[in-house]
Amino acid sequence: MLDKPVMEPRFAGKVAMVSGAASGIGAAVVQRLRAEGALVVAVGLQWDLLARVADDWGGIALPCDITDEAQVQATVAHALALHGQLDVLVNAAGMVLNDDAASITDDAWMRTLDVNTTGTMRLMRAVLPGMLARNSGAVVNIASVAAFNAGADMASYAASKAAVVALTRSAATSCGPQGVRVNALCPGWVRTPMSERELHDMAQAWGVTQMQAEERTVARIALGRMARPMEMAAACAFLASDDASFVNGAVLVADGGARTPAAARAH
Repeated sequence: MLDKPVMEPRFAGKVAMVSGAASGIGAAVVQRLRAEGALVVAVGLQWDLLARVADDWGGIALPCDITDEAQVQATVAHALALHGQLDVLVNAAGMVLNDDAASITDDAWMRTLDVNTTGTMRLMRAVLPGMLARNSGAVVNIASVAAFNAGADMASYAASKAAVVALTRSAATSCGPQGVRVNALCPGWVRTPMSERELHDMAQAWGVTQMQAEERTVARIALGRMARPMEMAAACAFLASDDASFVNGAVLVADGGARTPAAARAH
């Protein structure tokens, strides 16, 4: 576990809900927001991991399947009963399946969109009315660079994340006049359990070791490495904070320069 960073309390007195908080970027966002003074409601499915994240950083853990509308409504109602309001929502829950447009199955397509896109929408739909009523709030949706540069084997994932970007921009336009900002973060490769599974699948498909698959991947990143989850959490904290008070409808790409023209041509 990382040491607790010393941060300015940009979120003192504010309440944040973070989905996908059991591991990866979501867990790092919980840590970062807590370090900056927020009261955090950590939401997710993996209860043991979720409870550990909440215990480590002083948040409240609430189990929730974001593909279940009743659970989403009950979870948000529980959080509001505990804290009275939600000032920040970070949608970090997500999943990825390897598939391509020629052979994708309906089950894979629907499952991926249900988690990545519809789950994001459900939480926004449950939280936004309270923010709009107070004329204050910030939503950060975790999309992906796959929304713009999709590999051949990520049809459903790329489509789901492109939809998150579109949803973000639409919500920013509709909610902005009432003082609620909605932005998206599009990470590239981040060292998380999900990326480890992706590398494993890539290695098998390419007939190489997982280390070799990672070396090929990192070679396309201008910074020469994958991101750490806390680096994505820092970007989320900026977008959610008053430091980004005039940032609305933005799509922040954080991929280490993997998709700059020079990096794309290098390999």
